Amino acid sequence: MEASPKEQQAVNQIEEIFGEHEGYRRAHARGAGYRGLFEGSGEAAALTDATHFQNAKVPVLVRFSHFSPDPTWADAMSPVKGMAVQFQLGPDEVTNIVSVTSPVFFTRSPERFVEMLRVSRSFQKGRPKLAELAELLTDFPEVRAMFSSMKKMTVPESFATGIYHSIHAFYFEKAGTRRAVKYVFEPDAGEERRGLKDMKDVPFGYYEGELAERTARSPVSFKLYAVIGEAGDPTDDPTRDWPKDRKRILLGRLVIEAPAAEAEHALYDPTVMTAGISCSDDPILQFRRGAYRHSYEKRSAENDRDTNR
Repeated sequence: MEASPKEQQAVNQIEEIFGEHEGYRRAHARGAGYRGLFEGSGEAAALTDATHFQNAKVPVLVRFSHFSPDPTWADAMSPVKGMAVQFQLGPDEVTNIVSVTSPVFFTRSPERFVEMLRVSRSFQKGRPKLAELAELLTDFPEVRAMFSSMKKMTVPESFATGIYHSIHAFYFEKAGTRRAVKYVFEPDAGEERRGLKDMKDVPFGYYEGELAERTARSPVSFKLYAVIGEAGDPTDDPTRDWPKDRKRILLGRLVIEAPAAEAEHALYDPTVMTAGISCSDDPILQFRRGAYRHSYEKRSAENDRDTNR
């Protein structure tokens, strides 16, 4: 599927603002890839026929990352961390979950996202001009909540100790019925975090190095839960979180075993579904399909060109 002009424009604007870094993703540029195994619990069998959520073991690729589009940014300048998981269901079938250590996104529509990119041209190196920051908060009131939460934001001590949220809603489907869900990964090692002010002494590449040392000692693991939506919970607005009292179902356990080069290069499109799961009507989720594909094709062409030189 070819990216729309709007999706291509967003990727191109990210390059204009944060620089062109050939061979890297246009967002979450720096990261580390791993292989592992997901063992489904079967507890969601009444809600979905999805293969990986039955009593089954499925190989996975996992990529941890920093949110910055610039791979030269320090770890401290990317307080939000990401974890993308690709479930390899068969020789020619995969499905993905893309998650971050924030429960919400900063805008609710692709149009707003593109407009915000235009406004935030001075955000290079993570230091916005005060005038542009004021403009951003005035023109995009939904961003105020994000900046308010950032004042209290903490950062995972390790890629292995963060809680990762899917942000977007999806639907579990079975026998003609469907239920809205969101995904949450919780670390078996326990949540360990530090304040933003404590990040200044974290060296470049700390997170990748710490994870490599940790997995060399023993596998890293997470429990995956489905948060079950109720009537009135928004499925089309990733800037709004659901109430904390929603029912949760344990979907299974993710075990991350060892580094894997193919995991670093994989395409983790969050809209790639399998039978028993479908995408919600969230416009940002739908927008990500073409944007991810456009970014993937650009960096693949760049890497191929470098290889053939």
